[in-house]
Amino acid sequence: MIWRSRLFSRLCFLAGALLLVKGSFSVYPYLYPGPSAEVAILEGFPNGARFKPGVSLFTLSLPRQNARFTVVEGTTNSALRIGPGHLEGSPLPGAPGNSVIAGHRDTHFRVLKDVLIGDKIKIDTANEEFVYRVVAVRIVSPQDTHVLRPGQGRTLTLITCYPFYFLGPAPDRYIVQAKLLD
Repeated sequence: MIWRSRLFSRLCFLAGALLLVKGSFSVYPYLYPGPSAEVAILEGFPNGARFKPGVSLFTLSLPRQNARFTVVEGTTNSALRIGPGHLEGSPLPGAPGNSVIAGHRDTHFRVLKDVLIGDKIKIDTANEEFVYRVVAVRIVSPQDTHVLRPGQGRTLTLITCYPFYFLGPAPDRYIVQAKLLD
């Protein structure tokens, strides 16, 4: 009887350790390191404006899903509690390159499960409106960071964890990619 208790205890310890190791590989913010942990320099804003993590940047809308979010700077835990976060170091929407926005699947970005290829995504800044069209929806592993790389053109990448209804740290990432319409 005692050996069963010890075996169960060791199996639980091993399972917990494996979950911690797996979760440590799912940290995206380090792909685009900002100039410091406190402040990021963002392209596309006048005079190289600087923003602290958690500062509201723009509004992201998914018209077909009737969803609207205020996007904040950064992907720290405190920033993502406020709303989806712009990945520090990636360009802002409308600028050349791949603008990356991440959000939690169990709060703001659960609506991504209903996004289809061809849907529009609108970005409203203080001065401009950008309209993107969804060109790809895919599921990748947390280690597959090619969707975050700076690319050609003007793209928008939305990221959340997947599956949407999973207890604990989700094993995959749900990616929505869109191209800026002229």
